[in-house]
Amino acid sequence: MAIAMQREDLLERREPLMGDFDDLWEELTLAQKFAASSLTQFGYKLNFIRDSHDSHLAVLTCNDNVAVISKVGEINTHPNIQIRL
Repeated sequence: MAIAMQREDLLERREPLMGDFDDLWEELTLAQKFAASSLTQFGYKLNFIRDSHDSHLAVLTCNDNVAVISKVGEINTHPNIQIRL
């Protein structure tokens, strides 16, 4: 039962966000904002934030490239993550 509820929560969060990404930007930590700001200079755009357990990953994309930023602002431009369209 608990697994089914967790899956429903995840599916609910995967729905496309409508509206302004300013709200999403405000959910970033200060360190993530600095790191994301540097990536946006190269064309990356903030897509979503994955917030599960202790992780708070910001996921950005630029064309076919994906980058993630950890809670403490560490940038990984080769993450082991797949984005579903």
